[in-house]
Order: sequence, then structure tokens, then C-alpha cells
Amino acid sequence: MNAAIATAVHPVDATTLMELLPARPRLLAMGEPTHGEDELLDLRNRLFRQFVERAGYRTIAIESDCLRGMLVDDHVTTGAGTLDEAMARGFSHEWGAFAGNRELVRWMRAYNDGRPAPERVRFAGFDGPLEITHAASPRQALAALHGYLATRVDADLLPCTAETLDRLVGDDDRWTDPEAMMEPGRSVGQTPEAVRLRLLADDLAALLDAESPHLSAVSSPDEWDRARLYARTARGLLRYHFWMADPSPARMARLLAIRDSMMAANLLALAERGPTLVHAHNAHLQRDRSTMRLWQGPVRWWGAGAIVAARLGAGYAFVATALGTIRHRGVPTPEPDTLEGLLYALPDDRSLLDARRLAAAVEVVRPAARVSPWFGYAPLDPAQVARADGILYVKDAVAREA
Repeated sequence: MNAAIATAVHPVDATTLMELLPARPRLLAMGEPTHGEDELLDLRNRLFRQFVERAGYRTIAIESDCLRGMLVDDHVTTGAGTLDEAMARGFSHEWGAFAGNRELVRWMRAYNDGRPAPERVRFAGFDGPLEITHAASPRQALAALHGYLATRVDADLLPCTAETLDRLVGDDDRWTDPEAMMEPGRSVGQTPEAVRLRLLADDLAALLDAESPHLSAVSSPDEWDRARLYARTARGLLRYHFWMADPSPARMARLLAIRDSMMAANLLALAERGPTLVHAHNAHLQRDRSTMRLWQGPVRWWGAGAIVAARLGAGYAFVATALGTIRHRGVPTPEPDTLEGLLYALPDDRSLLDARRLAAAVEVVRPAARVSPWFGYAPLDPAQVARADGILYVKDAVAREA
């Protein structure tokens, strides 16, 4: 084992992690290099419990649909619905099928049972209503925003009726056509109806802001937070659909940037509420510019973490996770001259590393960048270690029987 790297190693627990940070961040982002692995979800769950019990964190936000996430939050805070319903309807990207996410929701509900509201833990999705293959219809966000305003402001101030919104949205299937992701001409995002919806969404959001002194006074904190969420989501979704219809070479870079901008806005809103643990892919949470290779070549954009870090400064912290093997996905023992290979020599299955000390060791050793044989796993770039606040290393992700 490299002696310099050994000096960076610490036990994996919340107390030690917090000691590596200059101050308690309002957003503590914990990245992962792939999705759905039981080892990583178990580690996230264990650390979140410790952050709740030892450091006063009360919210966990994951890379899932922000609107669906309200169903999970209602379940864990009030017991609304069942666990099965929360898992089936409260997650996007099929995250509800993962055992680690189910255990997280089960624990949160059990923790909250009998506790007063200020002491309860909260759940949030911070992604937009976006899937890999399509984006959602804007109907839910627009209708909810309009409905909120219609019951609290003078009718003459509303820019349109609910019936007008419903007519302009039309058939939801037009918006969710999976062919539109690869064929811009299939998107409805630049039709006259969609363009008018963008203007109306902007007017509704402006009205929400203009009436905020009154609205925040006559609404509960949750009602006010959700109204703002509906406004952000409606505008972001319509912007995303507009650029889905764009045939230019910048199309995918712009769509990725819009998605992460929506994520960042949701995270900044959660930061206002209180200390939050954030869990998502490293690429969304890192301070460096994110990159992805698509059919058109490499694409670069600023992720949510970079945007939030620019706004919050020390109020944002990022802990990246690196991984040794995922043998059931064809990812073998890392080459010894890579960063993951150097970390694989550590004696423990899980390690927490001081990013500053590790970066100094990396500067001397200069490990090679690892290349993954499986597209679903992104190795940690050695050049980005210095821009993290800590590194979690998991030696082996082992498949478990369902």
C-alpha cells in the first residue's frame, strides 16, 4: 500500500467525515459512480442515519423525480399511503425497485412515527420529471401551480384559465413520445401551443413571486415550498421540451445543462429548508465540468453541484465515491496503476479518504485514468480529486439475490 495514501485513510462514519470539512454544509453531496448497487445504497443509508442522529440533518434528496418525490415525503412524514405505494409511484428511473431505496423509506417512516413535525426526517427528489428516453408532460406542474394561485389571488390577476392550460397541453402522449429524444422533429416543444404555454408558465411564476408576501402568509410552509416547486418545474420542463425540438449540434449539451440547472434550483430550495444529504451520480454533484460521450461525440456541461457550489461556497460539500469491482457487470479488479487500483490495496472493504491528502499523493504518483468495460460505471478522474471534500472508496460491489 502506498504510504502517502495510507495517511489519508479514515474510518467510514459521519462524525469523521464532518471533521474533514471546514464547517457543517447545508448541502452535503454524496456521489456514486454507478446506480443501483446494493453496497453503495447500504453505505448511503447508514451514513444518512448517522447524519440525522449526530449532525442534525433532516432531509435526504436523491436523483429522482421532484414531483413524484412528494408522495414519498408524505408517506414518511405522515404515514399517507403504504410503503408499496410509495415505492411504486414515488420514484422515477425505476429507483423504487431497489432494495436499498425501500429500506431507506421504511427506516424514515419508522423514525418519524410519533415524533413532532420539526424533528421528522424528510424525503425529496431533486431531479426534474425527466427520463432517459423522454420528458414528462407539463400538465401536472402547470395545473398544480394554477390551482394554488386560483384559490389565493384575485381571479383577474391570473393570465389564463385552467381550461386554457388543459387545451394547450392537449394529449400527454405528444409530450412523452420517446422517439423525440433522437428525432428533434418529433418534439412538440416548439409548436405554437407549447410556445404559448412557456409564456403562461412564466406569467404564473411571476405572479407567484409578485404575490409572495400574501401567499407565504396564507400558506403553510409546505404549501409555499410546493408552489415554488411547481413553478420551477413547469418552466424547466417547457424549456427542456423547447430545446428537444432543436436540431442544432448543441442540442444534447443544452438538454443536459437544462436538466442540471433544474436540479440545482431544487437543491438551492432545499438548502433554504435546512441541512440536507444529497445522493446522486458523481457527474451531477462534482465541482468540475461534467462530460459524457454520446453518438455525436463528447458533450460538456456544468452539473448541479458545480452550479450550487458557485452559489453556496462553503455551504456545499462534495464527497465522491470510487469503486473497485462490479464483477456481475464485467468490471474486474482495477489495474494497479490506476487510482482505483491504488485504493484497492487498502486493507478495508470501505474507506474514507481525506481528499486533500489523497490529491497530494496523486500528484506524486500520477495514476492512469481507469477505463471501464461497462458503460454504466464511470471511474473517478484522478485530476478531480483535489476538487472534492472527501472520497469514499468501496472495494467490491457484490450482486445480491432478490
